[in-house]
Amino acid sequence: MEKWKVRRTIIDYALITAASLILVVGVYFFKFPNHFSFGGVTGMAVVLSAVTPFTAGTLNFVINILLLVFGFIFLGKSFGIKTVYVSILTSVGLSALEKMYPMSKPLTNEPVLELIFAIVLPAVSSAILFNIGASGGGTDILAMILKKYTPVNIGTALFLVDLLITVAACFIFDAQTGLCSLCGLLAKSLVIDSAIENINLCKYFTIVCDDPEPICDFIHQELMRSATIFKAEGTYTHRQKYVILTVMKRSQAVQLRNFIKMNQPMAFMMITNSSEIIGKGFRGLN
Repeated sequence: MEKWKVRRTIIDYALITAASLILVVGVYFFKFPNHFSFGGVTGMAVVLSAVTPFTAGTLNFVINILLLVFGFIFLGKSFGIKTVYVSILTSVGLSALEKMYPMSKPLTNEPVLELIFAIVLPAVSSAILFNIGASGGGTDILAMILKKYTPVNIGTALFLVDLLITVAACFIFDAQTGLCSLCGLLAKSLVIDSAIENINLCKYFTIVCDDPEPICDFIHQELMRSATIFKAEGTYTHRQKYVILTVMKRSQAVQLRNFIKMNQPMAFMMITNSSEIIGKGFRGLN
């Protein structure tokens, strides 16, 4: 059990590190130079950098550190070491890139293309973090504080803050930047939800067949999964049938589908997408 916990912790922190680096790349190379300001601490940093002598990376670092301090004061031990790790890693990463690879203009002359990367990369990062129970820090810390001490609807409150930052970009920069930032704000949640769903996507099989043993043996021995069998009766022929229920990852689903087609072509298969599989071998109940 201890070895499993250590292995799980190593995998989690490897994923957190990778997600944080994806976030840093998306923010620094695509969000900062284009002044895209669709919410969050990075959005605040972009807007404030235009009216102060400080760079967006420096402001991002300062705001994140302040929020971490508030988190420790108001949340204590419930704050979460993963959130601290992500906040520090992203803040240090952005500050380091400013020194190693200073950017005075966007990478390309295509703002829409860069907006896509500025949305997708941080959204994929957030999806990975949310999926393993971590958060990106920043305004998520503010949400945790609000949740603990006030009855405020957190989703609405954070959306209004993000909207305020985005509207400010319209006045501080130009109309194109402001409208791109507004599009980013509207698209961000959709991309995050879609990314989380695809990360967790599994295939749910309902298989009706005459001989379940070969199929179940393949599921157990080749795919290292389990299954549940029901006895059933065909309404037309009134012959006894067996119904196999099983769930697995997409790559395993292809193998099972091909095996059944080859070995029991008369079997009836229903394959359904599901991103909410909770139980042993999949996601925990907590």
